[in-house]
Amino acid sequence: MYSRLTKPPSKKSFFLFGPRGTGKTTWVKTTFLNSVYIDLLEAELFNDLTANPQRLEKFIPRDFRDWIVIDEVQRVPDLLHEIHRLIEFKKYHFVLTGSSARKLRRRRPNLLAGRALTLSMHPLSVAELGGDFKLEHSIKYGHLPAAHGEAAPEKYLEAYVRTYLEEEIQQEGLTRNLSAFARFLEAASFSQGSVLNISSIARECHVERKTVESYFSIVEDLMIAYRLPVFSRRAKNRPAAHSKFYFFDAGVYRTLRDPWIRSKKSMLGGLRSFLGDYPMASAYFVYMKSRRMHDNEIEIVPAQQMLKSLPQVLSRDK
Repeated sequence: MYSRLTKPPSKKSFFLFGPRGTGKTTWVKTTFLNSVYIDLLEAELFNDLTANPQRLEKFIPRDFRDWIVIDEVQRVPDLLHEIHRLIEFKKYHFVLTGSSARKLRRRRPNLLAGRALTLSMHPLSVAELGGDFKLEHSIKYGHLPAAHGEAAPEKYLEAYVRTYLEEEIQQEGLTRNLSAFARFLEAASFSQGSVLNISSIARECHVERKTVESYFSIVEDLMIAYRLPVFSRRAKNRPAAHSKFYFFDAGVYRTLRDPWIRSKKSMLGGLRSFLGDYPMASAYFVYMKSRRMHDNEIEIVPAQQMLKSLPQVLSRDK
């Protein structure tokens, strides 16, 4: 449990947005101890409020004056109409958490017309980690809270990526082609910190450019990535240039970036060219993971395995 720097506004309803796993639920439960807590991941509550959002008031005790927390509010966008009414006429104070603002903005673009502030929950900062901050660990596994509490952070991050594919993307119906979106996530990871070339990523994923543009909108709405626009001192003389792209957490980026799904074909181009000239040769691509794979005639070998087997390989080739 880490102490977060986020502070709630004084008696003012607010949204708290952030990717899954950043600690929103833990923070609201420890910060608002006397709140009415409504979790829309509970199937019964979700069904009741989806069928009739006005039932929300029935879950709030009469004369209640503390905070009302609604977790994962984006699951029932029509609740915003009822929340708006209760803020206006009952003077209730709401904490509305969500891992996506996509559906909410479609229904209510102004998000309660200024009656609620908007805060964000990010992965842990260096200040929040305190003495637990280790640069090597942060670069490799990022700053999601569970990545610092799990015994096997690598397995947690792989499960985290699958969760987004299976739950956030598939269940919310954000795209019909989940395999194409998975290819997009991996291809996009090779643009981390680089000037964004959407056409190149579309070619890599074998999908249309417009589809890739919609995928970028999805990951931005889910807050797992963002684009950094080009800096210009004079907006009127803005140069024609592309923005840069970043995933929100180093651990998530590395999980997508490392070839545990498949190896990026452009990285193997040099070996393929070599084999074209020397077809009798054996080709090895050495990388820093633990899974051995192959891409046609190229063996993809973990560095540790290669180093251990190197004496036998040299002896065999003599």
